[in-house]
Amino acid sequence: MSQFFSIHAETPQARLVKQAADIIRGGGLVVYPTDSCYALGCSLDNKDGLERIRRIRQLDDKHHFTLACSDLSQLGSYAKVDNRTFRMLKAATPGSYTFILQATKEVPRRVWHPKKQTVGLRVPDHPVALALLEELGEPMLSTTLLLPGEEYPMTDAWEIRDRLEREVDLVIEGGYCGTEPTTVVDLSDDYPVVLREGKGPLTPFGL
Repeated sequence: MSQFFSIHAETPQARLVKQAADIIRGGGLVVYPTDSCYALGCSLDNKDGLERIRRIRQLDDKHHFTLACSDLSQLGSYAKVDNRTFRMLKAATPGSYTFILQATKEVPRRVWHPKKQTVGLRVPDHPVALALLEELGEPMLSTTLLLPGEEYPMTDAWEIRDRLEREVDLVIEGGYCGTEPTTVVDLSDDYPVVLREGKGPLTPFGL
């Protein structure tokens, strides 16, 4: 049976944020709010959590998992970023974007794309997500909560708990997040390539 926390979407309660971070550090899999959709998340070194996410979403090994980061400096420790890319990232973070970048050795190989050695990274613009990431002090392995066969991500935290109460350890209710996913931009090569146009506008990339 999963736990359920209601955390204020604008002024997150520090006590609940700390408890949520402790659950993640202890190997828990959580549902948490972001600036685009609710997402599944676990600690970066949680192998079991990764497999649980794969099982819930029925993902293959070619899926680009995302590292949710608290800020741009943290993101830079897990991806190879040159000056030109840094300027684009600075203009787009925090925000509803997922960036595909070359992974550094700080990222476990099991999270890399098997052929490209890339990984997704983002800095969400949501107070609850940022407070949780700051409390953790490290990125969280993350993916949108889009269940197999569904066209849109789930939006109601109570319904999420009903559906996934035996699959996750914690559901964090943080208000309505919407159903529009992040804009995904591949920045791993010489020029930005939009892989999915979503909530984030394309202006930071000159597109």
